[in-house]
Amino acid sequence: MCGLLGLLTSDASAADVVDAVAVASHCMRHRGPDEPGTWHDEDIVFGFNRLSIIDIEHSHQPLRWGPPESPDRYALVFNGEIYNYLEIRAELAADEGVEFRTEGDSEAIVAAFHHWGPDAVRRLRGMFAFAIWDTETRSLFLARDPFGIKPLFVASGPGGLIFGSEKKSLLELIERVGLSVDLDPRAIEHYTVLQYVPEPETVHADIRRLESGCHATATPGSPLSIRRYFTPQFGVRPVTDATRQKRYDEIADVLADSVAKHMRADVTVGSFLSGGIDSTAIAALAIRHNPDLITFTTGFEREGYSEVDVAAESAEAIGARHVVKVVGPSEFIGAIPSIVWYLDDPVADPALVPLYFVAAEARKHVKVVLSGEGADELFGGYTIYKEPLSLAPFDRLPRALRRAAGKVSDRIPEGTRGKSLLHRGSLTLEERYYGNARSFDDARLQAVLRDYRPEWTHTDVTAPIYAMSEGWDPVARMQHLDLFTWLRGDILVKADKITMANSLELRVPFLDPEVFAVAERLPHDEKIAHGTTKYALRKALEQIVPAHVLHRKKLGFPVPIRHWLAGTEMFDWAHETIAHSQTDHIFDKSAVIAMLNEHREGAVDNSRRLWTVLIFMVWHGIFVEGTIVPEIIDHTYPVRV
Repeated sequence: MCGLLGLLTSDASAADVVDAVAVASHCMRHRGPDEPGTWHDEDIVFGFNRLSIIDIEHSHQPLRWGPPESPDRYALVFNGEIYNYLEIRAELAADEGVEFRTEGDSEAIVAAFHHWGPDAVRRLRGMFAFAIWDTETRSLFLARDPFGIKPLFVASGPGGLIFGSEKKSLLELIERVGLSVDLDPRAIEHYTVLQYVPEPETVHADIRRLESGCHATATPGSPLSIRRYFTPQFGVRPVTDATRQKRYDEIADVLADSVAKHMRADVTVGSFLSGGIDSTAIAALAIRHNPDLITFTTGFEREGYSEVDVAAESAEAIGARHVVKVVGPSEFIGAIPSIVWYLDDPVADPALVPLYFVAAEARKHVKVVLSGEGADELFGGYTIYKEPLSLAPFDRLPRALRRAAGKVSDRIPEGTRGKSLLHRGSLTLEERYYGNARSFDDARLQAVLRDYRPEWTHTDVTAPIYAMSEGWDPVARMQHLDLFTWLRGDILVKADKITMANSLELRVPFLDPEVFAVAERLPHDEKIAHGTTKYALRKALEQIVPAHVLHRKKLGFPVPIRHWLAGTEMFDWAHETIAHSQTDHIFDKSAVIAMLNEHREGAVDNSRRLWTVLIFMVWHGIFVEGTIVPEIIDHTYPVRV
């Protein structure tokens, strides 16, 4: 796990920017505190920070490799882990006669690329973002893993191409390639609605992300050429002839194999553990390979907002040593500026904060943790996936009658039972389902945003994704949308950025190509069935997960911001943040203050809407105004003002 940075010049002047790249790379020293490094030739500069996990004494980066006739042909920088690297190395040695110089996975990537070309990325089982420079063809190859576990930011201008693991490093170099630090108002509107900036956008207009499942090529002075190599498909090829038990056994076997490969490391591996089925399954499988497994969980100093007791019971049941971190409101508030700095772009998920604390606690004991992200998207775990069942009667109505139901809903007072059902039933799936998060409806958005543009809607993001799933069943389409939006925009951003903030590697065994190959074939009734979610996964885990967790209702990660924002714990901080923020050109601050007061009075729960605005204001204070200076462990990190 590491942080990479590169600058491909358009005029063979790379030697002139080596020092600038080294300084910019230091912005993400937390991603790889073990070993910094740079390499350059006349066209390109690589910067790197290594967190040593596999082949610690070797596999230094930037890595030089090539065939016997040209042993230093390629230069590689790589962030992530390849879990089937041993199998790839063995295949290349047997079939191609490759003689490896290290024992690591980095060399496996570049050797595979040399012999298999760009299609090598399809053979990689892992999480990755990497860059390979071919000194003979003078070409650059970039790639990102199928699900977007590891980030890769890119910016291309007249002076060249910059790319890296964190956007703050690109901001240090952006003017050198002839680009600006201007904000993107459409990305800001999308963020305000969705609570995250959807890929490939970022808040900065000239910086984008290479999307998940894509690779790209470039040469000096040429534009970046991007190609998608992986497109997930659900329910298109369902296995209907297999017995149910055979399906469950297949899920259990492939997940066990994924966890086994995710345990490969030359350092100690621990596991996050909440009160849910996903992380419990991962921990229960992991302890088979490490009997001394340590598990970690977090909770709050407020009754009803902690899964600590359930997690502790699970740890005892599987025989793991368990470590707990409890977070109070004052340290919660105090950590927000640092967390936002690490994020690069604002993400309005309150669960980021407890994750930051439990990651810091885990890093005291281990260098790698496993976690359960991705299970809900792959196996149908979100409660909202049941909605097509409840709205099925509306699907049988003529379009005119459905619209009439919507008009009736408009006349029903807020809070009246049935109003929401009528409204959602009047809409098509594409109209009503944005993904797993939505902060503002159109009326509230217009009241809060200064530059509200009704033409900038969620469909900018969702329409192309829905077009890819035309004809699928509704649950499969919702899963597909969440893979491209919520998972990679929120879940995986916080998983990467917040653990890396603590120099901790997080691995996600559910988001494995082999696991997905089993999940994608499940028929509809193996996801949402018998009044529950993830039905097939639950059946598969009956002999793995303790009984008290197996059928427990999904809670997500409850964070008490609703109560804290209405009370003394957080109200004053929120009011002061709004008052001092220099975002008057973006938000109507009087409308935001009105929302805060409305929330305190208990008339409406505005907590998620307020949190969305507050996090953006903190982000703006750090990256635009320079009025907020976060406390970073290495305070020599530069912060762009």
